[in-house]
Amino acid sequence: MDVVSFVFFLFAFFLLLGALGTVFSRNPVAAAMWLVLTFFSAGGVWLLLQAEFLALTLVLVYVGAVMVLFLFVVMMLDLNLAKLREGFWHNAPLALLVGGALAIELYLMLTSPAFHRAAAPAVAGSNTKMIGEVLYTVYAYPFEVAAMILVVAMIAAVTLTHRKRSDVRVVKPEEQIAVKASERLKVVSLPAEKE
Repeated sequence: MDVVSFVFFLFAFFLLLGALGTVFSRNPVAAAMWLVLTFFSAGGVWLLLQAEFLALTLVLVYVGAVMVLFLFVVMMLDLNLAKLREGFWHNAPLALLVGGALAIELYLMLTSPAFHRAAAPAVAGSNTKMIGEVLYTVYAYPFEVAAMILVVAMIAAVTLTHRKRSDVRVVKPEEQIAVKASERLKVVSLPAEKE
């Protein structure tokens, strides 16, 4: 086994470990940290495929930005985990059916002769240049739609975290302005010494 194959299997092992840890973790914060491991491992696989730009984008965008947003939302929302887990066993047969169908499709795709065709010839220029040319010419409109969806998701996350809570004391400016000068200070007569 050469070094590239060993590194690939190492990244693949940690990728599967992180994915299983994400799915089966009971704590949402721990699940998010398992997902960070998954993203790092997927970035390593992209590096082995000589897609440096995609690997760095995966690490910078998903690990650096999206996972931080996930962690903030998970930690700021008061999730009732017991209520979320109530329907797990009820939905487990459907989840196993869908997972089995995906596994069969993946197996059929990997064993088909069309999948094992010759590698594409090398192109002139870097990966980043080629991706930029395709992204901003052919896929310009889908790129803008994806940007708008991300903006809407960010606004929804901020809205969810700033909902009204009963256990927090809030300063109401309209009540402060409505107070009269006579209500601001109350003089109380107290004896000078305790009896």
